[in-house]
Amino acid sequence: MNMSRNLVIASVVLNVFLAGALAGGAVWIRSGKSQGYSLEAAGGRLPEQDRTVFRKALHDVRRESRQVILDGQQARREAADLLQQPVLDTTALSAALERARNADVTVRMRLEQRIVEFAAASSAEGRSVLAEGLTRRAGQQPSVVPKKSP
Repeated sequence: MNMSRNLVIASVVLNVFLAGALAGGAVWIRSGKSQGYSLEAAGGRLPEQDRTVFRKALHDVRRESRQVILDGQQARREAADLLQQPVLDTTALSAALERARNADVTVRMRLEQRIVEFAAASSAEGRSVLAEGLTRRAGQQPSVVPKKSP
């Protein structure tokens, strides 16, 4: 009886966890996952037709950059493995982290270049939406830093 009771308790706990995960995922999807404050997220606020073109362009960049993304992930796994070694090889760790960083920068540069190309072909309204994404990312600080008074 004790074994079956433990199984029932484990099943209930697992089901509650899964229900919570499903509910959280549904809320995340419904609230709009692209509501962040970046150029990429700002694309989610574009008019429907522009948004479709924008998302396809970014999807294409990610597809074209698949190997670079995989290389960056591999470098992060290597760095994690190095950190778990009894004796830390700082040179190898630095090299792995540099490879991961370079992969991230490469993908980001490609994404940003595609966004520039999209913006160049976009309407003033579309560029305004993208500008709002940059403004929010920057924290809506004034573009000119005021001088300090003596």
